[in-house]
Amino acid sequence: MAKPKNQVSIEDICKQIHGSLANVSLMVKIFKCQLTQQECQKTREKYIEMYGEDLSDHLQNMIDGQTSKTCTFLSLLMLNPHERDAIVAKDAIFKQRDSVNYKALIEIYVCRKSSHFFLIQQAYQSKFRRHLDQDIMSIEPPHSYQKMLMALAASQKAHSDDVSVHIGKCDAQRLFQTGEARSGGFKIDDGVVLEILSKRSISQLKLNFSMYKHIYGHSYTKHFKNKYDGEFEEALKFVVKLLTNAPKYYAKALEASMKRRTSDEGDLERIILSQKSEMDMNKIRKNYKNIYGMDLSDAIVDSLPIGDYRDLLVALTMKHTID
Repeated sequence: MAKPKNQVSIEDICKQIHGSLANVSLMVKIFKCQLTQQECQKTREKYIEMYGEDLSDHLQNMIDGQTSKTCTFLSLLMLNPHERDAIVAKDAIFKQRDSVNYKALIEIYVCRKSSHFFLIQQAYQSKFRRHLDQDIMSIEPPHSYQKMLMALAASQKAHSDDVSVHIGKCDAQRLFQTGEARSGGFKIDDGVVLEILSKRSISQLKLNFSMYKHIYGHSYTKHFKNKYDGEFEEALKFVVKLLTNAPKYYAKALEASMKRRTSDEGDLERIILSQKSEMDMNKIRKNYKNIYGMDLSDAIVDSLPIGDYRDLLVALTMKHTID
């Protein structure tokens, strides 16, 4: 059956789904062969209109045993990107009783546009009757990632995406003078870093760290390896890594997830789902192939057991082709 292009096709898809609600494998076949993420969201909306039931909620209620990961994936696939990010943020803070998935939160705060970030906060408040910023501020014990997140939240709220080369040069020089240029092994000035993170847009921050490398001949975090190894520096390295080369970071994060080198089992699906709406998957696939010598979809096939969950992941990574 051809990929749906209009409302009638979406209606037909809804009818197929309605007739196979108890058959997860059949639903996977429908979604992976015919629908992009945007079409999945439209299908969810049309299904509510036709049958008065939310497909995403239905799939959440179906979660059981071997179909658990597949149903969760399908449920997330049908959500709007800001709804999905709100759920990711909530899980990152509260899912593990004794730990917070700060990296998942930083991904949201760094890799989303300001307009999208505002919708995430709205969705978080609407869905959970809580405020995202307040939940992050209340995390115990306090952590350097927490400080980074609050600074980046201020950046997302207060600034446009306009950039200035002059500001980039000035900020790069300030970072150098308060960090690498210091003698005696002094640590980075946390206050200066947090001030810059909070007062500059994400686009400006990307330019700042690019200017640093241009002026001083190496990345801002290169010297951390030898001189600084504290909690704040570790968090800062992660933020800068995402700001300067997100596709490369995501390629390595996907590899770590497939090789079970990460404690978060949801890394793989979270990253793939988020990239479909926020950046070109081709860039990640190109980085992955450059680093590991094989296509990302082939790596997923090699790393995961045969089944619906693997088929969905492969289908999503193959929606775009590498030029």
